[in-house]
Amino acid sequence: MRVKKLESIIRPHVLEAVKNALQEVGITGMTITEVKGYGRQKGHTETYRGVEYQIDFVPKVKIEVVLADALVPAAIDAIMRTAKTGKFGDGKIFISPVEDAVRIRTGEHGEHAV
Repeated sequence: MRVKKLESIIRPHVLEAVKNALQEVGITGMTITEVKGYGRQKGHTETYRGVEYQIDFVPKVKIEVVLADALVPAAIDAIMRTAKTGKFGDGKIFISPVEDAVRIRTGEHGEHAV
């Protein structure tokens, strides 16, 4: 049994759509973290009370999902379909192998634990 971890960095306003799309392909659990960062987008300038200032780190949402290898293509497709706007800052998906997963309550390992 092979297990992968998908880490997706997306725009906050698409979180609900991405969550629903992942649930539709059979992914029932995920961890969501509010994060800040920048890539090619390199932040932006805002004005507050007449003073301009640079926002270097843009708010994003990180979704972490551990799933069976067989679900990886469907999960990637679901994220791409719902998070893509075609503009800089749409985000990234990182895929990593998971050596093992253990469900604390039952002691199950691997794919059965996720």
